[in-house]
Amino acid sequence: MAAAVEGLEPEAAAEDATRGAAEEAVDAGLRVPPLLAGNRLNLDLYPGGCHQLLHLCAQRSPQLLQVEFLRLSTHEDPGLLGATLAQVPGRLPCLRSLVLKGGQHRDALGACLRGCLTSLPDGLSNLARLAHLDLSFNSLEALPACVPQLRGLDALLLSHNCLLELPEALGALPSLTFLAVTHNCLQTLPTALGALSTLRRLDLSENLLDTLPPEIGGLSSLAELNLASNRLQSLPASLAGLRSLRLLFLYSNLLTSVPAGLIHLPLLARLDLRGNQLRDVPPEFLDAPFVRLQGNPLGEALPRPLSPPGTPVVPEMPRLFLTTDLDSFPVTPQGCSVTLACGIRLHFPAGATATPITIHYRLWLPEPRLVPLGPHDTLLSHVLELQPHGVVFQQDVGLWLLFVPPRVRRCREVVVRTLSEDSWTDLETHLEEEAPKQFWARCQVPHFSWFLVVSRPVSDTCLVPPEGTLLCSSGHPGVKVTFPQGATEEPRQVRMQVVHMASRELRALLGEPEAAVSPLLCLWQSGPPSFLRPVTVQLPLPPGITGLTLDRSRLHLLYQAPPVATWDDITAQVALELTHLYARFQVTHFSWSVLSPPPQHPRVSAVPSPLLLPHTGPGTPPRPVWGLVSALLTALAPQGLCSPLTSTPLRVSAVPSPPPRSGPQRSPHLHPSQGLCGPPHLHPSQGLCSPLISTPPRYWLWYTTKSCVGGLARKAWARLRLHRVNLIALQRRRDPEQVLLQCLPRNKVEATLKRLLERYHGPEPSDTVELFEGEKFFAAFERGIDVDADRPDCVEGRICFVFYSHLKNVKEVYVTTALDREAQAVRGQVSFYRGTVPTEVPEEAEAARQKKGLDALWMATLPIKLPRLRGSEGTGQGLGAGLSLAPLNLGDAESGFLTQSNLLSVARRLGLDWPAVALHLGLPYRELQRIRLEFRDDLDGQIRHMLFSWAERQAGRPGAVGLLVQALEQSDRRDLAEEVRAVLELGRQKYQAGILRTGLAPGDPAPPSPSASESRESTEA
Repeated sequence: MAAAVEGLEPEAAAEDATRGAAEEAVDAGLRVPPLLAGNRLNLDLYPGGCHQLLHLCAQRSPQLLQVEFLRLSTHEDPGLLGATLAQVPGRLPCLRSLVLKGGQHRDALGACLRGCLTSLPDGLSNLARLAHLDLSFNSLEALPACVPQLRGLDALLLSHNCLLELPEALGALPSLTFLAVTHNCLQTLPTALGALSTLRRLDLSENLLDTLPPEIGGLSSLAELNLASNRLQSLPASLAGLRSLRLLFLYSNLLTSVPAGLIHLPLLARLDLRGNQLRDVPPEFLDAPFVRLQGNPLGEALPRPLSPPGTPVVPEMPRLFLTTDLDSFPVTPQGCSVTLACGIRLHFPAGATATPITIHYRLWLPEPRLVPLGPHDTLLSHVLELQPHGVVFQQDVGLWLLFVPPRVRRCREVVVRTLSEDSWTDLETHLEEEAPKQFWARCQVPHFSWFLVVSRPVSDTCLVPPEGTLLCSSGHPGVKVTFPQGATEEPRQVRMQVVHMASRELRALLGEPEAAVSPLLCLWQSGPPSFLRPVTVQLPLPPGITGLTLDRSRLHLLYQAPPVATWDDITAQVALELTHLYARFQVTHFSWSVLSPPPQHPRVSAVPSPLLLPHTGPGTPPRPVWGLVSALLTALAPQGLCSPLTSTPLRVSAVPSPPPRSGPQRSPHLHPSQGLCGPPHLHPSQGLCSPLISTPPRYWLWYTTKSCVGGLARKAWARLRLHRVNLIALQRRRDPEQVLLQCLPRNKVEATLKRLLERYHGPEPSDTVELFEGEKFFAAFERGIDVDADRPDCVEGRICFVFYSHLKNVKEVYVTTALDREAQAVRGQVSFYRGTVPTEVPEEAEAARQKKGLDALWMATLPIKLPRLRGSEGTGQGLGAGLSLAPLNLGDAESGFLTQSNLLSVARRLGLDWPAVALHLGLPYRELQRIRLEFRDDLDGQIRHMLFSWAERQAGRPGAVGLLVQALEQSDRRDLAEEVRAVLELGRQKYQAGILRTGLAPGDPAPPSPSASESRESTEA
């Protein structure tokens, strides 16, 4: 197109390009939907929005002259976008609001992509009535010259661009009241910014500002100033002259001092100074209830200088790369960059610690005790523990966690979750991809604790001031909550999550072809439970339903307040206002249940089902707490007991109790990740009490002919969280005693079997079963088959599992039998059951098969066959028979020993892979040739001689066991590596138990390790 108009003037070229694009749209027979709705024209959600607008302009529709609101996506061809915008001033002269945003498209990780907009045509300055301009999520590096000429502009949004600076001409906007330039690259601000005397809200967070101009004190009307997440080290004294200021956000900077006059601002209701470098503040700051100072080194001495004054040379920051046998590393005030053996990286900036400190780390296998998940969360990583706990660093430490990319990215986000001050919180997370299929979640941490990566529904948060505000869902634009002026006296924080359910699944569940539901809305708040004025909630009508065609008798507004699992139909309790596309209703409180004050009671254990505790004081963000299993609540409520994290008695709705049965039980009312032990830093017998004000409710709009919708909603909500999986049990072709057990998502079964069947054989996968994220289940070997290993996740032949949809739910075990294999083959089976390992498991699964469904104990049974032994296999002349070897202890008492018996077990299963293991152990190729020659007709002798000769040379050397594990993994024998790890873990547990029995345990609390009873439930991913 550009070549076709070469040589013309710019205006003529643009006009010619526009005419050509419009003619192309008309020639292509472009079908234009009825886009004009009164004075609004929304083209950002339509494909080819520029073509649509050009088509309307070509028709010269008189309705265009009435358009006041235009939305257009910038994910278009840059030339076409510029040509389209050039038509706007002439065709839409009455335009008052122009939204040119990107962000409608997402990358592989679900992050919003920027639009292609880099400039604006100069002709847009002719839009004399334009009052609102939104250019967010674009690629602007400089503010277009036409913007400062829009003298009627009231709101200017420039967030998520690449702006390096703002022009001085910006101060010439006499009517501007709102300016947002968040998530850019600003390093300085123009002095003319202080001339914006009408500006009321200024958001400059997430930039690179290190100073502020003194002229900023001239913003006489400014009520809200957000400078969070910059590099500010000091503030101008002129900030104390902002007499209209109500909210001032300065968290996550490098401030070492603040003007004392800020505390005397007459209208100031919130001063957030968290996460800075403040060591001393005036006493008035410490006493003021609206000042937030957490995360500052108040009262601490300055760190010692890294080098004497005048020394010009700064030593280079050390870089450490740890191997598998190391679980700690030193950090000095100089700082360092560390890469752990598992790929996790840490960056300690210079001055992060004032004195040398030793950091210990451990990668925990995930289990419900360590993994706090919400109902719609999924786990993407193992659990990393960093010690010492609670030590606050002088500067935030960078942490990069490896994670598995989520399979579902629409309307979801990846965050790092950590334990902080007895509650789990989500950190601000940035995603990075540095190699194919290697993804890191990067965050900044002020102290060490437990860390994991989860995928959750996108959360939208806002601070509700007394003046009121609007909270919109970024994933579902039709979901909104409107807070009117006067709804609250003190600012409070509100968080929203929206979950989508496919209509196809709902219709299959209900058996009704016309049934439909809206997105599920979850709301949390801080502060008092009720609002002073009604709050308006807007939900989109279910797909395919409009306000003109619906039957109101089939429309149901449902409500649920956890931990109660029932859904209540509140349609008759609210006044539903219906429009063509939306349903609106008003509430004065999010939670429809009130809890009364508590009596005294003994503490009970906490359960890791994360609910949100929405009150610790005005303006405090919602904090996750540990909820209780509703069955436990029902049992404890009559006795006057309370939740472990609440000091209020629990009032539980009546729920029909399921009939009693033996074995593990799974209540349909509970999230499966709920157990009976507390957060990882607490012993399971400990509890923690704090006040509970309200619970996080959920709203759901249903359209169905069914009359009793509550029970159906309960089933549908469970279906939202269920994963469809298949179970497999395969035996190694070369060693039938080695059994691989795995739980696979249904869509990955075929590809996984194709890869495994080269080395394994076995029956067809089980029928499809459904599991919750974080649900426990176990495999029981039956009909004469038992597990031939002493491992911490095995209890009397029952292997414990915890299902996490994005992790490898696979285990390899060795089985044996007490039956006579010389006479005939042993035909056994492995059965999979839900729940934790009970005291008794039926030997046969026939009785359990009679009951199927979501709450059935039995899931599947697969056959296992141990072939008949022939020749010397049954005479005891195999590997290790008749051996007379010297006693061998490889390792140490604290990390665990490998004994002669353990090495014989490894050697018996190593087979033809022994040369690869030997080379990875460091044996020279010449020695391998010598072993082959000396034991030319004895494979068992080759393996035994190689392994024990290496072990004897390693006696007394640190790291020998880690070297063996690493060699097994590098030789693709992860099954044996996991067995060695299990032996070491069991040895560590016995060693620690012995230390406790003899009274030699240290006084400091140890990191969480499974107790004797808990070891039965430990899992591996």
